[in-house]
Amino acid sequence: MTDNSVKILGIDFVNKGFHDVVEIHLSSIKNDHKSFIVTANPEIVMYAQEHPDYKKIIQSADMVVPDGYGIILASKILNTPIIERVAGYDLMVRLLEYGNENQLKIYLLGGREETNQKAVANISSQYPNVQIVGSHHGFFDWEKNTITAEIKETKPDIIFVALGFPKQEQWIARNLDQFSKGIFMGVGGSIDVLAGEVQRAPRIWQEMNLEWFYRLITQPSRWRRMLAIPQFLMQIFKLKLHK
Repeated sequence: MTDNSVKILGIDFVNKGFHDVVEIHLSSIKNDHKSFIVTANPEIVMYAQEHPDYKKIIQSADMVVPDGYGIILASKILNTPIIERVAGYDLMVRLLEYGNENQLKIYLLGGREETNQKAVANISSQYPNVQIVGSHHGFFDWEKNTITAEIKETKPDIIFVALGFPKQEQWIARNLDQFSKGIFMGVGGSIDVLAGEVQRAPRIWQEMNLEWFYRLITQPSRWRRMLAIPQFLMQIFKLKLHK
């Protein structure tokens, strides 16, 4: 672990502010580098604890950003505070803004077919200079598809993968060697927000670090997934006591 990362339950989280994280990825784009970004919250960390193969994928990423206040809280409890939360949705939006400023190529993978099409339409409307060189819904045969070939041919600068965890990280890790460039980022349910099907928590909820609670209220079907948060914090307190 370096001064620029904080290890939480075996996962190294980048310890930089949002602006610095953005600048790192913009530099990668400018230099045609390839990068794998994981936006990890307590749910992802807990899943990684129970699935070693998935944990290896997370550990292989070029950057793991702390997407979730639970990660920030855990870092404080362990006396290794992370500077700030880097919300995956905010990072995605900033990359889209930069893409619009520089006419970048974007590929969008994931979501239901209708959701994917709505997201593509909204990106085209809000970021008219972005070149959407391809898109595909998230329900496809992993062994028989033309997605990888299409991405190789169109050479997008940014590839947003919205398959939900663990599939989005698994797909990226499985296919990353096929590509020579591009920012590959798992964006999960952000595609639903892009499509206008789900509303993000109001700013005041975000500032109070209660975005997770807003999502639970508006999407009560997520309650089982939210159980990972208290389980995660229990693991953190056990680690604290052990130390």
